[in-house]
Amino acid sequence: MSLLLCPSMMCADFSNLEKDTQRLSAAGADIFHMDFMDGSFVPNFGMGLQDFELVRATTDKPVDVHLMIQEPSKYVEKFADLGADIIYIHPEADQQAARTLDVIRQKGKKAGIAINPGTSVESIQGLLPLVDYVMVMTVNPGFAGQKYLDYVDPKIDQLAALANQYNYQIMVDGAISPEKVASLHKKGVVGFVLGTSALFGKEASYQESLTNLRENNKEEQNK
Repeated sequence: MSLLLCPSMMCADFSNLEKDTQRLSAAGADIFHMDFMDGSFVPNFGMGLQDFELVRATTDKPVDVHLMIQEPSKYVEKFADLGADIIYIHPEADQQAARTLDVIRQKGKKAGIAINPGTSVESIQGLLPLVDYVMVMTVNPGFAGQKYLDYVDPKIDQLAALANQYNYQIMVDGAISPEKVASLHKKGVVGFVLGTSALFGKEASYQESLTNLRENNKEEQNK
């Protein structure tokens, strides 16, 4: 099973975002993860359109957009046209989530749902045939630097059991340490959004950090 390492660009160096993106791309990042917030669905504000456009223009790697906003249907076409490869919406914030996911796919993009720690699998199971990715929030969304919420693990197990039936990949976002990469990959998680717990603000270079994550994961999978 493949391993997707996805830098959370909310944690990047905004004094030189272009250079940081180049370094991450050269280091082997798989997907660039971009958070957008509205101060309503989550109590914070994230990145701006200019940030997205800069990252998109700087790398040929896939770029995703995580819309932590009310009524994401109003913005999915905008981000699709700007070059997002994957667009995540929160079903909790969209009364017509199925329609919005269909629009994402009609635009030729991969559709994803992100689910909060308190959202049950049962409540979103009807959407699973419509998505390419399910991203489990392992912290309450909106802020970096939180602690991993262990009570989400049974939900990850549920989603892993359904993944082959519905043909989606599982991602996780929030306090993802190197140890969590190894343990959750064993559970069936494919993609990992990486912030300050595993990638940013470390003495090791991006190249060293991403290489170590892959090598340590291989060792754990072979045990």
